[in-house]
Amino acid sequence: MKKHFYVGIVIILALSFGLVAYGGYLNYNDEHQIANLMEERLIQLTAAKAEKRYLRPTMSPEAIKLYSESMTDAVALIDGRITKILVAKNSAVRKGDKIMMLVNEQIPMQIQQALNNVQRAEATLSQSLSNVQRTEALLAQATSAYLRQQRLMARNATAQEKVEAAEAEYKAAQEAVRASEAECDAARASIRAAQAEYDQYLVQQKRQEVLAPIDGDVLLIYKREGAYVQGGTPLVLIGDFNKLLFSTTLENVNANHLAIGDTITLNFNDRSLQKAYDTEYSAGNLGRAENIRAEVREITPPLEEDAVMRRVLWSIDNSAHILEPLTYTGVTMQADNGYDCLTVPLTAMTDSEHNMVFVVGADGVVERRAIEAGANDGTYIEVINGLKAGEIVVLESFEGLDDGVKVAVSLEEGER
Repeated sequence: MKKHFYVGIVIILALSFGLVAYGGYLNYNDEHQIANLMEERLIQLTAAKAEKRYLRPTMSPEAIKLYSESMTDAVALIDGRITKILVAKNSAVRKGDKIMMLVNEQIPMQIQQALNNVQRAEATLSQSLSNVQRTEALLAQATSAYLRQQRLMARNATAQEKVEAAEAEYKAAQEAVRASEAECDAARASIRAAQAEYDQYLVQQKRQEVLAPIDGDVLLIYKREGAYVQGGTPLVLIGDFNKLLFSTTLENVNANHLAIGDTITLNFNDRSLQKAYDTEYSAGNLGRAENIRAEVREITPPLEEDAVMRRVLWSIDNSAHILEPLTYTGVTMQADNGYDCLTVPLTAMTDSEHNMVFVVGADGVVERRAIEAGANDGTYIEVINGLKAGEIVVLESFEGLDDGVKVAVSLEEGER
C-alpha cells in the first residue's frame, strides 16, 4: 500500500515540475516572439509620388485694397445744414450735377447787409457827383471872375486887392473840385468793395448747392439729411468704378510665371461680398456666380531683373459693379493659365517654409530631405529641386518620424 502511495506522490511531483517547466518555456517563447515582432514592426503611413502635373498657382493675400484711378469726394464748400440729398448710392452722375442741398441761415442776412452797403455807397457816390457838379460850377464862376480882374488890371481899371480876392476864390474853387472828386473816388471804391462782398455772398449762396466734381457713380453718402456740416467736410464719394485696381507683393516663385496681360480669377468669401450683394444689381451682374477676373497691368521690378519680391499691379473689369473700392479679406487668386511641372501634395511639406519633406526609399527607410519648392494651387506644390519624378514622400503624419525609421506606406487614393 505504501509503495503505491509513494509512486503516486512521485508521479504528481513529476507532473507538477513538468507543468512548471512547460509554462516557463511558453512564457519565454512568447516574449521572444513579441520582441521579434516589436523589432520588425512598421509604421503605417500614407504617401504619394512626385509627379508632373498641370499647376495653376493659387495665392492668398491677407487683404486686397481696391481703388479707382478716378475717384474723389464731393465736399461742402460752406458751413450749413443738409436739407436735401438728390442722389442715391450707385446712381450715375455727371460733373456739375446737383447732388445735395445745404442751407446756411446766415447767408441771406449777409447778402441783404452787403446789398444795403452797395446801395449806401451808390447814394454816397450820387451825392459826391452832385458836389462835383456844384463845385465845378463855382470853379467856372471863380475862373471867369479871376480872368476878368486880370484883364482889368492890365488896363489899370481895377484895384490889386480885387485881383487877389478873385484869385483866392479861384484857388478855393479848384480845391473844392478836387475834394469833391476825391469823395467820388472814395465812393466808387466803397461801391466796388460792397459789390465784391455782395458777389462773394452770392457765391456762398450758390455753394449751398453741392455739385458732382467728376463723372462717375455714387459709392458712399457720408451724411444724412438734417446733419450740420462745416466747409471742407466730405459728403459724397464719387468715382468711375467700371475699372478697379489693386496691387500685391509676391515672392518671385509666384511672380516669375506671370506676364503683362495674364489673368487670374478672384474668389471672395461670402462675408466679404455680402455688402455688395445687398445693393442693387447692375446689368449683367450674376451675383455669387460672377467670375471676377484681374489682369496683370504692371510688374515691378520687371521679370528680367533679379529680385526676391515683386510688386504686381492688377486691373479688374468691374462693369457688373459687384465690387467697390474697399479692402477685402479672405480672397484667393488663381491663375487662369497654368504650366506643367514636378509636384507633390502640399500636405507632404513638413514645415511652413515649404522646404522639407520625408522621402521613402526603396527599402522603406525614411529620409528627411531639403527641397526647393515653388508655387502651389492649394493642393499641390511645385518642386524645383530636391526630388525626382516617381520618388515617394510621406503625407501629413510626421510625428515620430526621423532619418532611418522604417515604414510601410500606402499610396493615397488615385496614386499608382
